[in-house]
Amino acid sequence: MVVQDSAAPGDAGRVLLQPFLHQVGGHLSVMQYDEDTVCKPLVSREQRFYESLPLAMRRFTPQYRGTITVHLQKDSLGHLSLVASPLRENRESFKVSAGPAVVAIWQKLQQTSGGGGSGAGTLSQWHHAQLARALQESPATALLRSEFHLSTHVAFLVEDANGNQAKRGSFNPWGLHCHQAHLTRLCTEYPENKQHHILPASLPRGPGQEGAPMKSVWFLLLENVVSQYKHPCVLDLKMGTRQHGDDASEEKKARHMTKCAQSTSACLGVRICGMQVYQTDKKHFLCKDKYYGRKLSVDGFRQALYQFLHDGTRLRTELLGPIQRQLQALLSVIRSQSSYRFYSSSLLVIYDGQEPPESAPGSPHPQEAPQPVPGSCPGGLPKVDIRMIDFAHTTYKGSRNERSTYDGPDPGYIFGLENLIQILRDIQEGQ
Repeated sequence: MVVQDSAAPGDAGRVLLQPFLHQVGGHLSVMQYDEDTVCKPLVSREQRFYESLPLAMRRFTPQYRGTITVHLQKDSLGHLSLVASPLRENRESFKVSAGPAVVAIWQKLQQTSGGGGSGAGTLSQWHHAQLARALQESPATALLRSEFHLSTHVAFLVEDANGNQAKRGSFNPWGLHCHQAHLTRLCTEYPENKQHHILPASLPRGPGQEGAPMKSVWFLLLENVVSQYKHPCVLDLKMGTRQHGDDASEEKKARHMTKCAQSTSACLGVRICGMQVYQTDKKHFLCKDKYYGRKLSVDGFRQALYQFLHDGTRLRTELLGPIQRQLQALLSVIRSQSSYRFYSSSLLVIYDGQEPPESAPGSPHPQEAPQPVPGSCPGGLPKVDIRMIDFAHTTYKGSRNERSTYDGPDPGYIFGLENLIQILRDIQEGQ
């Protein structure tokens, strides 16, 4: 495990954290540390889960790479950046980004011009209005009426909760939503003229630190599980029939129970939290968010899975077998994990929207095909990946400060996996 906690934010070689462009769900902002590593705000329960992870589950979770301290900085123009110091230990395991091309999450935030701006600004105007209303006359308001200066080679097309095509931009807008919400909290809770780099409440403080402002925030470092894909298609599934943790308040418990009852979580044990799928005919990603997923019926869920596996021209039928095999393997692992309850965790289904050359329409015969592209396995078989994420509310025997303990494997998670496998089997059989 790597821990970096002693460098000041002004140290040479600092790393400006980039927004993670392929975040399709969740509410915590995920940042990109380097090409192969992402980071997210530390929650102590999640950290303990990764540090005690059962061996059988490691192939189905992102690799845990330790913790790092992150500093929030503002320059003379009011531009905000999240800055991490380069790792001093196990540097050979990381490829640290360097140079001015690195874009920070809140670097170079600019006030949105009336009616103008890039596609990114247009995409987020609705959220700017929400933020402005929430903050009203706060000194931070000007910082929040902003747009990101990001660039990618592939566009993202957004559909709203009713399936209507909305806006397009150069990144998945859900990540922007998470980043701006995080910035809203920082700017409203901690005045600009004071240090607002605090230690998360969930992380134990040292002697004499109770209630004292801290100069840094702890983040978890995790494997970037989509780094090997050219056009990562990502489906974020909220698993299980229950989403609230044992420590949830009565109000939060009731809210989550209502969401489950009104969605496919109750009848299938799984619901869509977000997705992006690459459309080869239009050369862009189609994006859907959690509000779309909450409205789906059982038939709508099936259609959404079909759409996730459709590239705009055809159904990627060659993916169905590998996905089902990996889900079956995960199901066997979950059945063997007594006492674990993965409340509010998600399951990512990932594949490459860039087809292997030998499977693309008009490609040469297999013996003439070039070497497989990243995202495909030896022999040209499509590479898919299944990863469990988000363990802030996971409980198990032996974990610290547990209010309840459970016997046997997680029935809600198993129920969701079984239904997911069956729906994919139905799609494969053309039902």
